[in-house]
Amino acid sequence: QVQLVESGGGLVQAGGSLRLSCAASGGTFTSYTMGWFRQAPGKEREFVAAKRWSDSKTFYADSVKGRFTISRDNAKNTVILQMNNLKPEDTAVYLCAATVLVGLLTTEVVSQTANYHYWGQGTQVTVSS
Repeated sequence: QVQLVESGGGLVQAGGSLRLSCAASGGTFTSYTMGWFRQAPGKEREFVAAKRWSDSKTFYADSVKGRFTISRDNAKNTVILQMNNLKPEDTAVYLCAATVLVGLLTTEVVSQTANYHYWGQGTQVTVSS
């Protein structure tokens, strides 16, 4: 059974940084694409970033390009979201997700929540102004 557990959220001032981690277990993650999504109160879940585990292919939402970086730590079976220059509008619950889709990936494909098979419970990120 695939399990995803997020950590690293918290309260930070605008302009600050946070590092989120997603610990993955129960699967062969070299065959997965991993994604980060976020959901603010009263809003739909939105795509943040994605990465094919097996190589360097990454995808980002326009709103976070140049500020957020998605990476992996193979030794720890962990996906990391480094968030810099945080803004109040980044405030949300951040969720890690995994999909078995690994070929012919596009931003449109990796940004759709329906394409993901496994989800974590989320970690709260609050950015104060």
